[in-house]
Amino acid sequence: MRLPVIKHVVEFIEKNDEDYVVETMDLLEDLIEAKGIKPEELDVIGELLSNFSGALEVHKDIKGGTSQKDALNNFMKRVMGSIGK
Repeated sequence: MRLPVIKHVVEFIEKNDEDYVVETMDLLEDLIEAKGIKPEELDVIGELLSNFSGALEVHKDIKGGTSQKDALNNFMKRVMGSIGK
């Protein structure tokens, strides 16, 4: 996961609507099943899905009243805390 990408997607959601991100994720998840997708392409799609999912979580925290900075920091702490478990 890349924090700058997550932050950018959160800002996109704030300007537009989270439905765009959800629908994009649906498309990417469907694309995984396409014939001829190479392993490196699957890696990129997976990374995008992870970043979009993270952005939706951060946006949810922001809607709950957490500042963007704190929401991003809290999310990354959760991610780092789950690595190695």
